[in-house]
Amino acid sequence: MLKKKSWFVLTSLILVLSLVLAGCGGSKNANSGGKGDSGSGNKELTFMFRGGPDEQTAYKNVVKKFEDDHPGVKVKIIVTAADQYATKLKAAITGNKMPDVFYFESGDLKAYVNSGILLNLTPYLDKNEKVDLNNIWKYGIDLYRYDGNMAGQGDIYGMPKDVGPFALGYNKTMFEKEGIPLPDKDKPMTWDEFVDINKKLTKDTNGDGKPDQYGSGFNVNWALQSFVWSNGADWIDETKTKVTIDDPKFAEALQYFADLQNVHKVTPSIEDSQTLDTYQRWMKGEMGFFPVGPWDMSTYETLPFNYDLIPYPAGSTGKSATWTGSLGIGVSSKSKAPEEAVELVNYLTASREGMEQLVNAKVQIPNLIDMAQEWAKNSTTKPANKEEFLQIVEDYGRVLPGHYTYNAEWYNLFFTDIQPVLDGKITAEQYVKEEQPKMQKLLDKAIEQEKKSKK
Repeated sequence: MLKKKSWFVLTSLILVLSLVLAGCGGSKNANSGGKGDSGSGNKELTFMFRGGPDEQTAYKNVVKKFEDDHPGVKVKIIVTAADQYATKLKAAITGNKMPDVFYFESGDLKAYVNSGILLNLTPYLDKNEKVDLNNIWKYGIDLYRYDGNMAGQGDIYGMPKDVGPFALGYNKTMFEKEGIPLPDKDKPMTWDEFVDINKKLTKDTNGDGKPDQYGSGFNVNWALQSFVWSNGADWIDETKTKVTIDDPKFAEALQYFADLQNVHKVTPSIEDSQTLDTYQRWMKGEMGFFPVGPWDMSTYETLPFNYDLIPYPAGSTGKSATWTGSLGIGVSSKSKAPEEAVELVNYLTASREGMEQLVNAKVQIPNLIDMAQEWAKNSTTKPANKEEFLQIVEDYGRVLPGHYTYNAEWYNLFFTDIQPVLDGKITAEQYVKEEQPKMQKLLDKAIEQEKKSKK
C-alpha cells in the first residue's frame, strides 16, 4: 500500500514538472512584443499598420511574399483604419502589448526613443549588405534619425515606409474644355495668375444661379503650408523654440487663402461643402485644382477626366513650396525576434522585391532612388508628370512643423481655432496676433516635457 502511494506521488510530481517545462518552452508572452520560437521552429512577428483598402491589400501581399522568402518566419497582421491607428498604438504601448513592427509618425520619434519604445536599427543596418542607404531618399532616412538631442541626425530608429510629396493636381480635361492654356509644368504661377485662372474655371453650368464648377477647394490643414512657406513665412523659427505666426508675411498668406472663398468666390463655401465636399467635387470632375498625393494614384486611375501635376503657385519668394509626409516603420525594443523584425522592416522599405509590389499597386512612389527615376520617366501611366513628385522630395518639399518638437499640440491648436478666419468673421492679422501666445505656451510646455523625458 505504501509503495503504491509513493509511486502515485512520484508520477504526479513528474506530470506537474512536465507541464511547467512545457509552459516555459513556448515563449509566447504577448506582452513582450514578438513571440520568438513558436515551438515549431518558426519565429512569429506581429505587424501593425493602417491604410485604405488598396494600401491594405498591397501590404498584405508584400508580407505574404516576405513569408514565402523567409520560411522560418510567420507574420500576424494587425490592421486598423487610419483614424483609429494612433489611439490603438498608444493603447498597445500603455498596455505593454507592443507589436514587433509598426507604423509611427516621425513627430513621435523623440518621445518613443526617450521612452525606450523603439529599437535602434543602426547596428542591424550596418551589417546588412543588402540595404543601400545611399539609394534611399535622404529626406526619408533623416526623418527617423535621432542623437538624443536633435532629430535628423544620429542613429536610425525607423525606416521610411515611404515619402509622400503633396503635389498640386489639375483637371486637364476641364482646361481643354474651357479653352484655357495648360499650366506650365516647370514654372509656378504667381498668386495673381492663380486667382485669374480660378475665376475662369468657376462657372454656373446648369443655370441655377449658383456655381457648380469651381477653380479649387483646399483643406486648410494640408494646403495652407504651401502659401505660407512660398511667401517666406513659417510656424516656427530656426531654433524650434518660438512660434512665428505673427509675422506679417504669414498673415498675408493666410488672408490670401481665406479670400479664395470669401472674396474671389473660386472655392466652395462651408455651406456648399456640406452638400458636396471638395474631394467629391474633384472626383466628379467639378474642380480645376486639387492636391494629389502618391497614395491617391490607385483611386485616381478611374477618374472621369484626365489629370496631371504642376508646381504650387508661388508667393513673394517666387518659389513653390509644399510638404512631404512620411510614416516610419519601427521595431519594438522589447521584440523577442529583433533580427527577423528588422528584416521585415527592410523588406517593406528597402528591398527591390517589396518595393516593386507596392509601386505596382500605385500606393506610393519608390523608396529606392534609381527605381523612382525610372518610374517617373513612364508618362503613359497617370499622372504623366510624375517627375513633379520627385522634384518635391528633392527640392521644394518640407516636413510639417509639428515634426520638429516633442509633440505637435502647439501646431494643432492653430487649425483647431482657425474657422472664423475661413468664414471671414475675423481677419488673418487679428487671428495670428491672438493665437501666437496661446501656441507659444503649448510649445514651451512641449520643450519642458522633452527636457524631463531625457532625465
